[in-house]
Amino acid sequence: MKTIVVLAILTATLSGCDHSTQSTKEVPAVAQKEPSVGLIVDLTHSFSEETIYWVTAKEFELDVVAKGETDKGFFYSANNFSTAEHGGTHIDAPIHFAKNGQTVDEIPLENLIGLAVKVDVSEKALLDPDYLISVEDFTNWEKREQIQIPNGSIVLLETGFSKFYPDKIKYLGTDERGEEAIKHLHFPGLSPDAAKWLVENRKISAIGIDTPSIDYGQSEYFESHVTLLSENIPAFENLTNLNLLPNKEFKIIALPMKIKAGSGGPLRIVAILDK
Repeated sequence: MKTIVVLAILTATLSGCDHSTQSTKEVPAVAQKEPSVGLIVDLTHSFSEETIYWVTAKEFELDVVAKGETDKGFFYSANNFSTAEHGGTHIDAPIHFAKNGQTVDEIPLENLIGLAVKVDVSEKALLDPDYLISVEDFTNWEKREQIQIPNGSIVLLETGFSKFYPDKIKYLGTDERGEEAIKHLHFPGLSPDAAKWLVENRKISAIGIDTPSIDYGQSEYFESHVTLLSENIPAFENLTNLNLLPNKEFKIIALPMKIKAGSGGPLRIVAILDK
């Protein structure tokens, strides 16, 4: 029943959107829709040959099957694509790091659609590519905003690193590929202590970050992944445009490709700001 309610809300929210025009141009990051909807901010990087993947993962490939006028006089375009589950803007399903965790098709929609908050640590993270987001970052945010992170919230972490995308050296720390490249990864992430604090003290629905991983680049044991995903809290990675969001009181819709038994998949994620 909850799923039906969520879908009804989503349908009502998006019903005001105008789909009457199509364009081959990049959709603006912020688009003003009908007054009842407010602003929609796209938090998703486009998938292309520039898409950043984990250094050991299969990168995105687009194979053009057809593009042009047919012998019957109409235009026709179709492609094949292949890619790893984890790369570009994507979701980590709980099973990615938790043996009995939910697969991507099993994640409840309630974890993917809802109210959100943003914790901005970019001033610190841009000075230190190995920055670990701390418990203090969360408690200081709560003091400034004069609220506690609400139960059921989707928490987004802004490090500022999305401005480097798709420059692999600046965004990942290296443009090398393969197992040997792992030791050269440098980007901010969530500290294991902060992940445990969120699980034990704040009942969040999901978490997202504008870096390649919820764990920082030099992580060897991926403790933040294990802690969060073991509690069926999915993670959204490689987000963008978080700088366009307020710190609280906005909604997130994060719908991944529904891959049966998948450990993750490409994600289209948007924020809806009050009108």
